Amino acid sequence: MTDYNLLADQIKSLAEDEPNFIPVLSNASALIYDAMEDLNWAGFYLMNKGSLLLGPFQGKVACIRIALGKGVCGTAAGNDETLVVPNVHEFTGHIACDCASNSEIVVPIHNDGKVVGVLDIDSPKLNRFSEDDKLGLEKFVKALEEVITFE
Repeated sequence: MTDYNLLADQIKSLAEDEPNFIPVLSNASALIYDAMEDLNWAGFYLMNKGSLLLGPFQGKVACIRIALGKGVCGTAAGNDETLVVPNVHEFTGHIACDCASNSEIVVPIHNDGKVVGVLDIDSPKLNRFSEDDKLGLEKFVKALEEVITFE
């Protein structure tokens, strides 16, 4: 079981000396990838020119740009809601950056009340993400929102 309280505390601590989004999100993706089991990708997409642009991540190569409303990430960002997808192959419009991914969770990230990106986590395991994962990752993203600067 992943200790999401510990992850939130760790990211707050890591951001104390430098809150810039690049190092903080880089460390955040490494923390998640190391702490959670059965993942093949953990990282971020950030709003850029009206779509999501690949940000810091751990795992296999990924899609570089995703339009709002497209795929799990674009849908989560466009609707400003966390999406838990037990089987990505059943998600209409799923974008297969890695054909080994079978389940996914995406959590929007906010700054000044606007969606500025998403946390995206993929697993090769079907039904990998639980309600506890959803709540824990939303808490982790809240911690990120409190400490990160997007300047």
